[in-house]
Amino acid sequence: MSQDWWRDAVIYQVYVRSFADSDGDGTGDLPGIRSRLPHLADLGVDAVWITPFYTSPMADGGYDVADYRAVDPLFGTLDDARALVADAHALGLRVIVDVVPNHTSSAHEWFRQALAAAPGSPERARYHFRDGRGDQPPNDWESVFGGPAWTRVPDGQWYLHLFAPEQPDLDWDRAEVREEFLDVLRFWLDLGVDGFRVDVAHGMVKADGLPDVGRTGQLSLLGTEPLPFFDQDGVHEIYRDWRKVLDSFPGRRIGVAEAWTPSPERTARYLRADELHQAFNFHYLTTAWDADALRTVIDDSLAAMRPVQAPTTWVLSNHDVQRHVTRYGSEDRARAAALLMLALPGSAYVYQGEELGLPEVLDLPDDVLQDPVWERSGHTDRGRDGCRVPLPWTVDGPSFGFGDAAPWLPQPADWGGRSVQAQQDDPTSVLELYRAALRIRREHPDLGAGSAVDWLPAPRGVLRFRRGRFTCTVNLGPESATVPTTGDVLLTSNTTAAKSTTLAAPHTTVVPPDTALWESRP
Repeated sequence: MSQDWWRDAVIYQVYVRSFADSDGDGTGDLPGIRSRLPHLADLGVDAVWITPFYTSPMADGGYDVADYRAVDPLFGTLDDARALVADAHALGLRVIVDVVPNHTSSAHEWFRQALAAAPGSPERARYHFRDGRGDQPPNDWESVFGGPAWTRVPDGQWYLHLFAPEQPDLDWDRAEVREEFLDVLRFWLDLGVDGFRVDVAHGMVKADGLPDVGRTGQLSLLGTEPLPFFDQDGVHEIYRDWRKVLDSFPGRRIGVAEAWTPSPERTARYLRADELHQAFNFHYLTTAWDADALRTVIDDSLAAMRPVQAPTTWVLSNHDVQRHVTRYGSEDRARAAALLMLALPGSAYVYQGEELGLPEVLDLPDDVLQDPVWERSGHTDRGRDGCRVPLPWTVDGPSFGFGDAAPWLPQPADWGGRSVQAQQDDPTSVLELYRAALRIRREHPDLGAGSAVDWLPAPRGVLRFRRGRFTCTVNLGPESATVPTTGDVLLTSNTTAAKSTTLAAPHTTVVPPDTALWESRP
């Protein structure tokens, strides 16, 4: 991997509560992750991103942080974090941790002080406390999780929370807030982490005066209309300060923006040379299984990143969206989508369980749902728990190898057949497809970093592009497609498909529906 390792890195997301449980309490933890690092090294990824494990009341799965410099006892200790980082580095894996700067937990000492202090006090100034409009909130902003984005305190003032009431938004106009997070970054960089995934990276700065939006249904996160609490230009000053801290440490430490923006061009602003290094490509993630739509978003994404010379990232699933096996409608499509993603230039993200072909769990009982969206929506939106069900590692056992007790969310009864153990060494399995694809991506000179693809002629519904001697073909249409053979077959997502055929004509390849094919010229 190059010195700028993030430009072509494949980064594996660990949702800490659902990866591996070491102590039998039903919840994943840092020692559990540490015990399963060899799986990630064998898979062939370059880095692991770990969701928050800091001290938290867990109102939002750890994204409500009460202490940014401590590990929650549910997940382990600071020594466990140090050992995890050391073991990962010994295996050649880099470690990225979440930082949650838009809001704290309502249990954070700062917010406790704010509630105890008077209106107008320095303690309240760290957050957005405002007087209401009579008995109504200060403005019409809505929470991402449903309902108003304001909660009233006993003295009559209101505080802002773009997420749950237990997640009050910080006021990033305050120098004290900015200095605190620079120190938090230094704390974890000193411990050895290789970078940060920045939660709600587009949300920290709010428009002056907190103006009304003027409509309801505000939080279609990829809407094209500007919002006064997202993607404000002032946020970029914060990241210029963060970049100075990252660059002051050895080893090429990075920042990754979770930035929902109206366009790839707006996303690219977070990746200018003196800001962050990567941003999640949500425009790609939310694109349907359609050749024309995918080609457009690929072109737009690559074009947007060129002026800032940042790598494009590609992602299919994460802990906030429905798993793409279910979203696309079949495992065949998910397999083909994986080969498409891993063939594109730039960096790719793999969400835990994606390499096992796990679907969304759609039938969780109501009484086990824990996502705050479920309560905040009045039980109309089941939330994100379906993509967070703990992983199966073995074919049997009380939690299919996740731990020694029943997991915090129940696993489907058939998940033993989808486990790592069940798929190991099965050449037709999703796991072995990912292993093969990642090995080829690492070894092939024309894969990995880059900023362009050379599109080739293709039948309707088919995407074909060349990168040097490498060619990727993906048939997204309903019928088999015949294309010219461009080299030796390296890998196909469809294990039952003929690798090549002369039924149509010599030197042609028939690609079945929902199938991807990798070829390479000698």
